[in-house]
Amino acid sequence: MSDVVALVRVTDRHKPVLANLLQFYLHDFSEFCELELSPHGTYTYNYLDHYFVEVGHEPLFVTAGGQIAGFALMRHHADDRMNQVAEFFVLRAYRRRGVGRAAAHALLRRYPGAWRLEFFDRNAPARRFWPQVVAEVATGPVEVRQLRPPQVDQTCTQLLFRVGPPVPLEAAATQSESRSGRV
Repeated sequence: MSDVVALVRVTDRHKPVLANLLQFYLHDFSEFCELELSPHGTYTYNYLDHYFVEVGHEPLFVTAGGQIAGFALMRHHADDRMNQVAEFFVLRAYRRRGVGRAAAHALLRRYPGAWRLEFFDRNAPARRFWPQVVAEVATGPVEVRQLRPPQVDQTCTQLLFRVGPPVPLEAAATQSESRSGRV
């Protein structure tokens, strides 16, 4: 992948762009759960405004090579001090190019601490993607839970894990040398 992947905060001015991207996301997601079109031929996402007015909610564009390639909606729950990936989407043109993996790594590392992440078991791409990504960035064990109705709408997997603070480049080199016995 030659595209530089970045996360860019979505501003109020670009909220309509995010709303448009949500339509692609919900269309893709309708494969895994029942979503109905509105009379206007669009899907309804009831939580978009929350990401622009509530503390602890962050809407982010995923960019690749400076172009919008998707989005991530992240929440920080103050009550249990957990971070959560609420929604994550990469446009089809950018899939299987490392953009999603790079964006997910950047998102999880952006907020060190405890994380909770769920995905529907019917969503085969998510079942392949998220456990690998989490294993790559988690510091310590990853707890895997199965959630089933009536606790949730449909069976899903929940991953609970921690992500440590970013390690400065000099410290990372020293840690690598000490592990290899060259200190």
